[in-house]
Amino acid sequence: MADITKCSGEGCPIKDMCYRFTAPGCEYQAYFTTPPVQDNKCEMFWGKAGKQLTDKLNDIVNGKA
Repeated sequence: MADITKCSGEGCPIKDMCYRFTAPGCEYQAYFTTPPVQDNKCEMFWGKAGKQLTDKLNDIVNGKA
């Protein structure tokens, strides 16, 4: 299970590139009640660059950078 709030991808044109849609989940997974897509844009999009940034910040916090 991914420790994130996942998205159902409903109405999202880029859901297949978003970690919130593609991450594995489980029966206890948290989901947005309504997908955060407005005008074909999403403030919660988590693409490859976002994942890389999160990984880098974790490295900095954990003294690995």
